[in-house]
Amino acid sequence: MAYDPNATYEVRVSDVEYLRHGDVPLLARVYQPLGDGPFPALIDVHGGQWSAGTRENNVRMDRDLAASGVVVASLDFRLAPDHPYPAQLQDINHAVRWFKAHAGDHRVDPATIGGIGTSSGGHGIVLTAMRPRDPRYAALPLPGGAGLDASLAYVVSCWGIVDPYARLQFALADPNAGEGRGGPERLQRSTLGYFLTEEAMLEGNPQRILDRAEPVSLPPLLVVQGDQDKNIPYTIPERFAEAWRTAGGHGEFRLFPGVPHNFANEDGPQTDAALRVIREFIAGQMVEPVATVAG
Repeated sequence: MAYDPNATYEVRVSDVEYLRHGDVPLLARVYQPLGDGPFPALIDVHGGQWSAGTRENNVRMDRDLAASGVVVASLDFRLAPDHPYPAQLQDINHAVRWFKAHAGDHRVDPATIGGIGTSSGGHGIVLTAMRPRDPRYAALPLPGGAGLDASLAYVVSCWGIVDPYARLQFALADPNAGEGRGGPERLQRSTLGYFLTEEAMLEGNPQRILDRAEPVSLPPLLVVQGDQDKNIPYTIPERFAEAWRTAGGHGEFRLFPGVPHNFANEDGPQTDAALRVIREFIAGQMVEPVATVAG
């Protein structure tokens, strides 16, 4: 597919319902480049400690990527503590399959659908990419979606919680953890509120999955991280990218100096640099996207 990371498109924004739980609709905000296409696409999973946030969390990032010619679908999904693990994974898995089924409506080539996630959303999208056919995550039926799975062509984790157990240990040990975001107590409470048990935290843990050498999908991975992040030390996602490579996948780690958690949703030179890296990474996957399998 021809995708120019330096292109500029006008963007139309709309909301679509991709799933309904009873009387509660789940919406995706779709950022649609105005052009003939076909376009590559991204499923965006927001952060919020698994318990907060909406499809509007990453507007700065989503608009920039869409303006370069990527259809971005930013999801709402069920939140903890009312909906603990793996509810969010079920919604995300369903969303990937839904957008594959409806790719033509958005001028998308379904083979180019990738994922991006921020903070706890990084956990969700990476785990989706690793376990696209896990029956627990794919438990929600998709009418007309027989044969579709949640496999992703590539995945981008922005300051993602790729090892929630290690991040919990950080929050327990460092009184400055989560500074400006509710402190270490909030990090502890939200993590336990989502996973409920340590066993679940280790089972649904991207880093520990690689450590256990489980058989998983390994699409090309980009990790974006700030070195002044008080929410997750950069050594955690750095180790994860290294483990991804060790397992046989393509994993890139890009560290941006002087910036905190969630930095790329605020204007600034490091945001511009990070978004440029993400666009160029996507362009590289359009040339020859390759997913490997670990284990």
